[in-house]
Amino acid sequence: MARGDLTDREWALIGPLMPTERGRWARPSGDNRLFLNGMLHVLRTGCSWRDIHERYGKWNSAYVRFRRWAEQGVWEALLQTLVDLGLIDNWQHMVDSTVGPAHSQATGAKGGGAHSEGFGRSRGGFTSKIHVRCNNQGRPLGFILTGGQVSDYKAINALMKLPVPNLKVMLANRGYDSACFRQDLLQRGILPVIPSRKGRSAPQRTDWWRYREWNRIERMFNPLRQMRRISSRYDKTALSFMSFLHIAAAKLWIRSFINVI
Repeated sequence: MARGDLTDREWALIGPLMPTERGRWARPSGDNRLFLNGMLHVLRTGCSWRDIHERYGKWNSAYVRFRRWAEQGVWEALLQTLVDLGLIDNWQHMVDSTVGPAHSQATGAKGGGAHSEGFGRSRGGFTSKIHVRCNNQGRPLGFILTGGQVSDYKAINALMKLPVPNLKVMLANRGYDSACFRQDLLQRGILPVIPSRKGRSAPQRTDWWRYREWNRIERMFNPLRQMRRISSRYDKTALSFMSFLHIAAAKLWIRSFINVI
């Protein structure tokens, strides 16, 4: 087993959640575990698909399976399944975002242009912003991808529509301070713990003792950004980049299950 590959205990948990593959022209299909380890290798090292290590089989076979499962919604469904299985303490959630640079060759996808694929322009070049919602243990529940220049507040409606049970408290930083957002949370029976923006005409009271726990979402970004395919975006399409995000998040959830067992 190479560094970064799934252990036997991890595969025992995630293997049954993977779709079965049938070989073409009466040939047996490759092992799901082998190809998934190859995808994790690309995610961790940031290498191109053509440079994938030979121990994972043909690079094109791994890429085709990755892309086919992405189009079928397998990666998003995998994360949602793990969230449903492990979301026990659901009383408090957090939202935040992080900006990552895009490789110079990541743009140019066929279709609607860079904006539709989650790219934004800045002085440093193309960037993408990852908006995330996590639970009280700092485990990701879902992602929204936008251009790097997009305000945090613009993605909050999509984050609140994620298919997770109702919560009691929402933690966020000053970038999410809005009267509309606060009112929407209160109407849903959710307590907003959000510091007021500087210069706000009517500053809101903040439960600073509870707000200390917001650092858990900051710590969640660290293992995600250790994955080079996420810290720097190499994928032209938002679908592929989001798929890698879902795989990385699933890896965090799997690790939490294994630690409990």
